[in-house]
Amino acid sequence: MSGSAILSSRGLVKRFGGFTALSGIDFELMDRERVGLIGPNGSGKSTFVNCLTGTLRPEAGRVTFSGADITTMPGWKRAHAGLARSFQIPRPFRGLTVRQNIGIPLSFIAGVSNQGELDARADRVLDQVGLLAKSALSPKHLSQVDLRKLELGRALAAGPRVLIADEAMAGLSDSEVDEILDLLMQLNENGIAIILIEHIMRAVMRFSQRVVVFVAGSKIADGDPREVMQHPEVVRAYLGQ
Repeated sequence: MSGSAILSSRGLVKRFGGFTALSGIDFELMDRERVGLIGPNGSGKSTFVNCLTGTLRPEAGRVTFSGADITTMPGWKRAHAGLARSFQIPRPFRGLTVRQNIGIPLSFIAGVSNQGELDARADRVLDQVGLLAKSALSPKHLSQVDLRKLELGRALAAGPRVLIADEAMAGLSDSEVDEILDLLMQLNENGIAIILIEHIMRAVMRFSQRVVVFVAGSKIADGDPREVMQHPEVVRAYLGQ
């Protein structure tokens, strides 16, 4: 792989008591790259992402972002630095409007304090994710696909360089999956490197320039999507053969 990585891990190890959840993970994400991260349930994907974003601290190894070692950096500082994450289950503030939900990360991460600027920047984010017409609504009136868009919008509010999208399409219809895929592709074209964690293989194959596979806390494959899906260890992990 040519060039320098915007986000990487080296020898990442995470244990919970006597259980090793991550076994020396080496990983690189290049600037503006699209990577699919897949693996069976319990393979270590969420633990890995939690170590990248600062929710968990590894027992060994290091995490680097934009050339700086962030292994011990708190999660909120990583968000300030440009490392964002969206979650599988959206949990918006239901007592606030859609625009106000975007305003919270703009205030606390991007540091915007002027109300006029806050509203203007929130509207730009909402326009980017296709929710501008619904900015005055409560999130409780949004559909599932619009809640996913709002979750992505909250992650995008601070202008990240890297977005980790954690199962942003789970439970959506085929057409809604395509909506989210189109949105993620557009965000990538606008300069954001994206890690997509997803079980919908059609989405992974369409989105990813590269696919990384975890099984039982180890990285077993990393490369071209079609080649990776034909890898014997990947076939065994998914088909039990």
